[in-house]
Amino acid sequence: METETLSMAQEMDFSLLALFFRASFVVQIVMVMLFAASIWVWAIAFSKFSTYRLSRRRAAQFDAAFWSGEPLDELFDKVAERPRSASERVFVAGMTEWQRSLRDDGALIPGVQQRVDRSMDVAIGREAERLTSGLNFLATTGATAPFIGLFGTVWGIMRSFQEIATSGNTSLAVVAPGIAEALMATGLGLLAAIPAVILYNKLSADADRLVAGYEGFADEFSTLLSRQLD
Repeated sequence: METETLSMAQEMDFSLLALFFRASFVVQIVMVMLFAASIWVWAIAFSKFSTYRLSRRRAAQFDAAFWSGEPLDELFDKVAERPRSASERVFVAGMTEWQRSLRDDGALIPGVQQRVDRSMDVAIGREAERLTSGLNFLATTGATAPFIGLFGTVWGIMRSFQEIATSGNTSLAVVAPGIAEALMATGLGLLAAIPAVILYNKLSADADRLVAGYEGFADEFSTLLSRQLD
């Protein structure tokens, strides 16, 4: 009997694909959800890395143009129609409000400094929202994927116990397949959760640095305008 049981265990296929097809329908759904979440996590991450790299390069280019000594009105005329970077959009928002505050006689409407600052703050808020869009999915995946995988594991183990009760056989050949299928769900949950948490922390820090750079530029631009007002 032991020889027969050992032979059955050796002949059983324990590859990932075989474990998936042998799993119950509920566990298969859990595995598919976790695998899809893992793929989507990496897709978001690669997209954000590309976006942040481009944002940093364009911000550096605009900073060089801004501090080159070129008159701000001429720089505004160049970038107003199609601002490419977040820094340009913040600059355009501030300059647009500045020009709207100019009266026909050349004087400025009172309160222009506050309005310019609010316009740039609104523009920075939009850029921050754009930079962080999609990061909530990483946080959600990192927090929930292990529990979803654990649910699949519990379901798979429960199914294994049911098979033991039905067959009356507690041999390894009966127990091992169900346990392996159940543990695969937990493994997929961790496979999705661990990169999601790491990537969320990394991308959140990068987004915060970019937003801090935009806020620093807005403060410098506001200081230049305040000197003109004085």
